[in-house]
Amino acid sequence: MKKKVLVTGASGFVGSHLVETAAKLGYEVHAAVRKSSLIRVVEPFVQQFVYPDFDNPASLQELFDTEGYDYVIHAAALTKAKSEREITAVNVGVTERLLDAAFQAKNPPLRVVFVSSLAAIGPVPYTEKPIQDNAAYRPVTLYGRSKQAAEEMIRAKFSTKPITVIRPTAVYGPREKDLFILFNTMNKGLDAYIGRAPQKLSFVYVRDLVDVLLSACSSEQQGLTFFNITDGQEYSRYAMAEVFKETFAKKLLRVHVPLGLVRQVAKISQWLYRNSSKTPVIYPERLGELTAQNWSCDISQANKILNYHPKYNLASGLKESLRWYKHNNWF
Repeated sequence: MKKKVLVTGASGFVGSHLVETAAKLGYEVHAAVRKSSLIRVVEPFVQQFVYPDFDNPASLQELFDTEGYDYVIHAAALTKAKSEREITAVNVGVTERLLDAAFQAKNPPLRVVFVSSLAAIGPVPYTEKPIQDNAAYRPVTLYGRSKQAAEEMIRAKFSTKPITVIRPTAVYGPREKDLFILFNTMNKGLDAYIGRAPQKLSFVYVRDLVDVLLSACSSEQQGLTFFNITDGQEYSRYAMAEVFKETFAKKLLRVHVPLGLVRQVAKISQWLYRNSSKTPVIYPERLGELTAQNWSCDISQANKILNYHPKYNLASGLKESLRWYKHNNWF
């Protein structure tokens, strides 16, 4: 009998790749989406769409009692918000109610995988060793703090439950929109950086990420576990541009914008958007994340426990992604 998996955030960037891979591996995939979500990309891979009311615990309980999911992968989240209250309500409150319903069900899931973020831990100084799974929290953004709060809630309330917390670093791949802004700038011939300080960056290709999310469902683990996820490498701040140039045989004009100038722009942008429901592309907190010195990680425990062995490094994954953008007329 097929194992049944519920994926939240199924219409999003990571979620869409996740349901496709799960279906191809033989899972019965149920996708939790909003009624307004665009589902064309994922529709061929989903056995059943569900529209849970995450603000209604009784409705959630009925869903889990009725369906009896073997696994749950909770990938839905807010990445941007205007206030701590707004982002916490989703990234902590929804997660808590989901876990309550899952583990109070008549047949609780064998494991729940919670997609957190390396932003919950935050970066370290350039000279420090790679970030460990048990590193202290020191997030630098509102999003990171909300993911920290979600993890702390899980530790406090669900420490004995079969939950795997996965903290991916920067995720890239086909259909990703945030990093695409950078690639689109490069496509116009500009290779821009904030300041000149060196950085150690980490990335993970979306196909490797979904593989480890699914592996986390069935890998033997004891109770609550935490894993940082990258492709196992560390990269300089110029690595993406070098891959872009090689892929398209394109020359780029490299520009270093003074950090002080960008700080002023970030402050002005935040002020201009103060009454808007949207957030600017760059703002003071985001600037701190973009200029952080070191995002490299130790993934040895994921190698050992989850049998996670990334198939892609930045060169192979990014080339595949860039060609996808080009083929699909994103630029």
